[in-house]
Amino acid sequence: MNSIDFFLEDIQPFFFHKSQIKKHIKRLIVNELMQVGDIAVIFCSDNFLLEMNKQYLDHDYYTDIITFDYVAENIISGDLFISFDRIKDNAKHFDIELIREIYRVVFHGVLHLVGYKDKTDEEQRVMTEKENFYLGEVDFSSLKL
Repeated sequence: MNSIDFFLEDIQPFFFHKSQIKKHIKRLIVNELMQVGDIAVIFCSDNFLLEMNKQYLDHDYYTDIITFDYVAENIISGDLFISFDRIKDNAKHFDIELIREIYRVVFHGVLHLVGYKDKTDEEQRVMTEKENFYLGEVDFSSLKL
């Protein structure tokens, strides 16, 4: 069906420019020579994501994102569960705009879907370079929360 949809679980609604982030997700996927499939971006609380981390990955710690990959060949589909609590804390900790951190984490999840890993130091370096490249294509001056 080729859609990118946004959902909230266990958090208060917040405003962001959904059409803009969809445009940038699509650009990333096409730039990586893939096709857009169905992607769900689910913003949730720390506790919601912690329970998912325990249930599905057997990890007992907070994280900013869990990516479920439903990619078939070069059609990029998946679910990105993102802790809005972690994003807010990370933005404050690293002294960056909240909207920039939202984009960084969404791009991180989409980069996993297109095939990038981040287990080794080299993979993390490449992932960070890709995140920074795609963040550099976003005009954040027009995207205030």
